[in-house]
Amino acid sequence: MNRLSARAVSTLTKPGIYADGAGLYLRIQGPTARSWVYIWHASGKRRETGLGAPPSVGLARARERAQQARETIADGGDPISNKRTRKTTPTFGEAADAFIEDRKATVRSDKSIARWKRAIGKGGYADRLRELRVDRIDTEDVLSVLRPLWESLPTSAGTLRGYIEAVLNVAKVSGHRTGDNPAAWTGHLALILPARQRLSRGHHAAMPFDQVPAHMAKLKSQGPLSARALEFTILTASRTSEVLKARWDEFDLERAIWTIPASRMKAAKEHRVPLSNVARQLLLDIGPGDGFVFAGRSGDKPLSNMAMDMVLRRMKVDVTVHGFRSSFRDWAGEMTTTPREVAEAALAHNRLHSVAPWLGIHPRNP
Repeated sequence: MNRLSARAVSTLTKPGIYADGAGLYLRIQGPTARSWVYIWHASGKRRETGLGAPPSVGLARARERAQQARETIADGGDPISNKRTRKTTPTFGEAADAFIEDRKATVRSDKSIARWKRAIGKGGYADRLRELRVDRIDTEDVLSVLRPLWESLPTSAGTLRGYIEAVLNVAKVSGHRTGDNPAAWTGHLALILPARQRLSRGHHAAMPFDQVPAHMAKLKSQGPLSARALEFTILTASRTSEVLKARWDEFDLERAIWTIPASRMKAAKEHRVPLSNVARQLLLDIGPGDGFVFAGRSGDKPLSNMAMDMVLRRMKVDVTVHGFRSSFRDWAGEMTTTPREVAEAALAHNRLHSVAPWLGIHPRNP
């Protein structure tokens, strides 16, 4: 064994096959046609598998690959079949990207796609899994991406775990994995990880209402227009789409009224939203103008659906934009004598009262 030297590998030019020993050979077919091969015999037949080519695969690396082939044969395996499996079994990154692509047609909002990419896409929370083959991922690999988030961003961590489980389930159904899913919760990760803190009503992560005023104070220091959009959304307890698609001609700033046309309402009915002093002043500081109030860079389109989510992410606040509606509802139910029907009407935008008092702000026109 080890008959060749690194110098010999770099200087040999004559076509032929040169033995390093124990089945490893350097094959030279021409000045630029050089390759490593491992040759062995099985059932009386000569078998051969390529191990790469110099200089990208040096002598030391070729010897490592030859040793791996020997061990595979000793265990009763086939190096050629193993190599074929390595080529056909996708990495987690490839499987995750395919998972997202296959489901794009099933969602109504770009927010879902962005949420998937943030969790399992390139540069996302599960980035360290993306280079691993799906059949090699085990429980420790999954825990390595969940543990750093489990206490600090529990909602994101729970969502991430579900996406990883789904991708690995698809890999199993496709024949790329066998055995139990290392990202499964019941009977598996539930026995390892502590129960996550509940931060939400329903399925939207919400901020406790007594923390909202402090959050609003921090939010004011954020510069982008997307931060102003989030501030206005919280002040009016509105939905993301209602705020981002709001146009200047919907506002009567003299009377402090925002009239949302029926075409943009979920219930397909026109609604009038009374504005607090702070909400009105926020609009005055931005404009007034033409077109969209919260316009994107081009000016002819509103900000992205993910713009406000990114503000929360930069602030490291693990709640959703929609969750502030839950915060408002909790405040109305626990801290006021407002009838339930009125509070529900406010969230449905039959606003009989301004929602501003829940932030300690009194309406301009009570």
